[in-house]
Amino acid sequence: MTTAFPRFPVVACVLAALALAGCSEQNQAQQAPPAPSVTVAKPVTREITDYDEYVGRFQAIDLVNVYARVSGYLDKIGFTDGQMVKQGDLLFTIDKRPFQNALDQANANLQRSQAALDFAQSDLQRAQTLLEDKNSTAISRQTFDQRLQTERTARADVAAAQAAVHSAQLDLEFTDLRSPVTGRIGDRKVSVGNLVTGGSGSNTLLATIVSMDPIYFEFTYDEASYLRYQRLAKAMGGNGETIAVQLELIDEKGFPHKGTLDFVDNRISEETGTIRGRASFANPDGVFTPGMFGRIQVPASPPHEALLVPDVAIGTEQTRKFVYVMQPGDQPQVPQIKYVTLGRVHEGQRIVTGIDKNDLVVVNGLIRIRPGAQVVGKLEQPAAPAAGAAPANNGGAAATTPAAKTPAANPPAN
Repeated sequence: MTTAFPRFPVVACVLAALALAGCSEQNQAQQAPPAPSVTVAKPVTREITDYDEYVGRFQAIDLVNVYARVSGYLDKIGFTDGQMVKQGDLLFTIDKRPFQNALDQANANLQRSQAALDFAQSDLQRAQTLLEDKNSTAISRQTFDQRLQTERTARADVAAAQAAVHSAQLDLEFTDLRSPVTGRIGDRKVSVGNLVTGGSGSNTLLATIVSMDPIYFEFTYDEASYLRYQRLAKAMGGNGETIAVQLELIDEKGFPHKGTLDFVDNRISEETGTIRGRASFANPDGVFTPGMFGRIQVPASPPHEALLVPDVAIGTEQTRKFVYVMQPGDQPQVPQIKYVTLGRVHEGQRIVTGIDKNDLVVVNGLIRIRPGAQVVGKLEQPAAPAAGAAPANNGGAAATTPAAKTPAANPPAN
């Protein structure tokens, strides 16, 4: 005899299993993590000028080698090695005594020649009077001519003696060697008591002086750049030789020193294909020194509008650079990649091309972005101004996140 089991318990078990499965799926759906959030901001818009950079050296406007102009023993030195001197400052003194004696002798010779001239003029005057007296035969024409010759010779002797006095005076003045320019003097080449020579081809070098303020900065650039600068200067109403430039030293950043390009050479070197340019800079504190290296920026374009983003917003895909951009709104979405070309850093941010000024660029949270995954973009708000300070004018551009607070971006998967 077959025993029949009721169907109701089996159906109840099946329904219970289905209900448990549905609850499990609902719990899993409720426990799914929300889309990660990233910070987005519009690029900063600035009016900038493109620059070319060159390395060069400072050169003194005036470089003077101080030589002895007369020979003698060095008596005094009137400066300290390396000090700043002014034009006209006494630097060296050569023993004056021999030159003072020579001047005194020249003055004595002048007085003797002047006395001889005075006598010759009186004698000639008497001869002139006798010759004009037609009733007198006390003097002949030949005697008168001889006295006239004597007077002219005496006059020439006086002129020669005066020249000798002037020469002796110059030699005495040359015993005091004064600075011809204002600048920094180097070390002394000769010590007191040494014999120095002057007035010949082997004059003794005593010291060297270089001017310091203003100072020149010389550099070279290629022919293509020369043509570009000339055309740019003409387009801006200049002549290519009065362009504002800026400079930084090897331990500086930001090119803080302003100057003017005031000279371009008149020919391009056939050996190197470059031309020499020269800029002038003020140097009131004497930091710039002739021979010092520096880096100069020369304008390469007229002012134009550019877009800037922080460096932390830029990702790398092999050799290409990119940024993530998103659409407006708070809905989760997949960031899009835009490849960009990088420029120089300006005001702490990177100049880029390849994006639009209305793009919302991911500037923080790049590490949370995964290929194909959705994220939520939160618009970055400008920082509140400090109490009592006027609000900064960013030209309508959003502020950017400090570079130190954002991790580097991961390249997208291929």
